[in-house]
Amino acid sequence: MKNEYAVIGLMSGTSLDGLDIAGCTFINEDGNWRYEIREAVTKNYSQDWKSKLFSAHQSTAEELAHLNVELGKLHGSWIRQFLDESIYSYDAIASHGHTIFHQPQHSFTTQIGSAPHLASAAKLPVIADFRTTDIALGGQGAPLVPIGDLHLFKDYDCCLNLGGIANVSIKTNDSIQAFDICICNMALNFLAQKMNKEYDANGTIASFGKLDKSLFDALNALPYFSDSKPKSIGKEFFEKEILHQINQQKNIEDVMHTFVEHIAFQVARSVHAGRRMLVTGGGAYNSFLIERIKSRSHVEVIIPDDRSIQFKEALIFAFLGVLRLRNENNCLASVTGAERDSVGGAVYLP
Repeated sequence: MKNEYAVIGLMSGTSLDGLDIAGCTFINEDGNWRYEIREAVTKNYSQDWKSKLFSAHQSTAEELAHLNVELGKLHGSWIRQFLDESIYSYDAIASHGHTIFHQPQHSFTTQIGSAPHLASAAKLPVIADFRTTDIALGGQGAPLVPIGDLHLFKDYDCCLNLGGIANVSIKTNDSIQAFDICICNMALNFLAQKMNKEYDANGTIASFGKLDKSLFDALNALPYFSDSKPKSIGKEFFEKEILHQINQQKNIEDVMHTFVEHIAFQVARSVHAGRRMLVTGGGAYNSFLIERIKSRSHVEVIIPDDRSIQFKEALIFAFLGVLRLRNENNCLASVTGAERDSVGGAVYLP
């Protein structure tokens, strides 16, 4: 079995920013992994694509099947361009796809972005559908990044991702726990767009608002936050539990301020003071959110370089692909609640 791999990781997240493409190398030395993100880019979705993906869960079966293929073709064209402009060669592509449904309580999850069309365009093997096997084994199918946090980011006690959903990995000795904390940029971006902004740069809008104590208490009282782990959430949670609460408020600045405090409060509940915590994802650029997390949680917050902030998830999906090629476990039962660890991902040949 070889010990060096070059894999492209693809991540399309719930915040609808675009497709993160990270060309990565991984070297295994006596069971220890080293990595490098040697090139990376984000391809932004057009407004038309954002609208399609935002409302895809309301599509007919035929419309969703068509959207799956069209997204696979779009991602394929972007990968083809990435490869044509690259000076490197790659062994495979590992694609998260774009999540439309995530309902582990009903034993299903759905990510679109047709892997066969992607493989055909890229002329490389594609590993996709990382979540389904774990769900079939009774797990949440999420989060998947902890295996990467365990092997690639050993210097940190906690790894917090502030994407559309905030999630965390927490290490204790050689074991790891992880779960989705709460809705994050999915709500903040939704609110910013009510003020004709794509997002709240640096958390400036939220910083001018005031705390709405009744909304803050209502958000924190949602049953999910008292559920035992393992647990995960998706867009369904945002639409069912969050949307009506933030839509009925009149002052957007106050709602954004309150939601930032909600995120910081839930992060603080999830991590122990004194820990070294790596923070990545788009929310790492929200200086007001980071300030509130520091204030409430009393952890040592480490914000890494831009490439790590933006492409850590794409990097880890590339690593999940490497483990799949090696037929090694890449989904941890201790995290998802499944019957056992498993090797997730289906391989599609070009």
